[in-house]
Amino acid sequence: MTKPSLAHTVEKIGGTSMSRTAELLDTVLVGARTGDALYNRILVVSAYAGITDALLEHKRSGEPGVYALFANGEGGWSWGDALTAVADRMSAINQTIFSDDGARQTADRFARERIEGVRSCLLDLSRLCSFGHFQLEQHLLTVREMLSSLGEAQSAFNTTLLLNQRGVKARLIDLTGWRESGQHTLDDAIARAFADVDITAELPIVTGYAQCSEELMGTYDRGYSEVTLSRVSVVTGAREAIIHKEFHLSSADPRLVGTDVTRVIGETSYDVADQLSNMGMEAIHPRAAKSLRQAGIPLRVKNAFEPDHDGTVIRSDLPASVPQVEIVTGLKSVFAFEFHDQDMVGVKGYDARILEALKRHKVWIISKTSNANTITHFLKGSMTAIEQVETELSREFPSADIALRKVSLVSAIGRNIADPAILIRAIGALADAGIRPLGVHDLIRKVDLQVIVDPADFEATLSALHKGLVQDWAGPQRQRLHAVA
Repeated sequence: MTKPSLAHTVEKIGGTSMSRTAELLDTVLVGARTGDALYNRILVVSAYAGITDALLEHKRSGEPGVYALFANGEGGWSWGDALTAVADRMSAINQTIFSDDGARQTADRFARERIEGVRSCLLDLSRLCSFGHFQLEQHLLTVREMLSSLGEAQSAFNTTLLLNQRGVKARLIDLTGWRESGQHTLDDAIARAFADVDITAELPIVTGYAQCSEELMGTYDRGYSEVTLSRVSVVTGAREAIIHKEFHLSSADPRLVGTDVTRVIGETSYDVADQLSNMGMEAIHPRAAKSLRQAGIPLRVKNAFEPDHDGTVIRSDLPASVPQVEIVTGLKSVFAFEFHDQDMVGVKGYDARILEALKRHKVWIISKTSNANTITHFLKGSMTAIEQVETELSREFPSADIALRKVSLVSAIGRNIADPAILIRAIGALADAGIRPLGVHDLIRKVDLQVIVDPADFEATLSALHKGLVQDWAGPQRQRLHAVA
């Protein structure tokens, strides 16, 4: 390793990677670094895999965690049992991480203090809200934030302790606001925490959750750790932000199209990162990306377990040298919400009323199309919420025909896909694979090409478009450039 410059990096480690602590020691945390090379870095850590799900609710299945049980209130004291189960799970994690009994006991004491402190707060809040003057709903966001902080506090404390055992001058930067009386903005909290930190001689380990006046959970929910990464990068003047995942940012999901044909993207723009977020494949939360983009700080996405690979760098000033598709991704389960009304022609207000209903029921809009008398929104959300929207609009517009069907949306994304051959080849690739698209959206800005298909054709569509627009595109592209030269 070469000696680092004074410009530092801010690096976030995801929860799944954090759970592979022994491997992380040989890659991101220490690896081949010695001496000064260990420093000029700031590490932002997520909770260990599954801990936040247990504290809040399972992100995918919706299975209730401590927060959901407490907020529901109908389960009595079941949330207390769930919190005890989290404590046991944290202790089991500590058992696997620390071979030294003294260190493990120190880690257990830290986790137990936090767990029991939260338990005491929730008991007091329950008693308080048993009086009619106090409503539990007014405090639920605070409860959600407090519970969420437990996971990041444990992983940050453990990582600091583990590195200190290895002779690294690691320092815990606890942004969770534990037992603090005041409240600050996120930037102020970060600035105060780093006021006396010497990045050239210390390795700060920062909690991915930060307690602040902006209430991160209320705005970003599970994306808060990436917001912490971005603001720490901006406030401390980082040279580069890095996100360590358990996989590379690749041209498609290797599990769906094959590991032998996908490739690491290597470089792209924040514009492409926004399109990926819209498709549910977040390289980084869009609001976090905004902070880095505005500050001119590049973001690098790396595989945490391939430290010698440069990964993919994302910058705002990185135009494509030639038109090309960089990644093919999609959503298998999307609702096509089609609103048709013959009376719509020449009348304003229909679109606004539909959007108001979708916003009110917190339905995520992925894409939309419209013509003279039909507006179709492609939506992600619960069937219950979407059906409530349908009921409201049917009542408000009795002459309208509203159709709801499940579809898949596959998107070919790139910084510049303006070459007309891309659309032609996409249609040809689908035809060769025997896929009949339900719709194709080729927008003027030429950063994404969206194909709507039946869910049964989702994986085949991904593979067909990846083959036609990524795997087989390089040869013709090289020939075209050679002819121009």
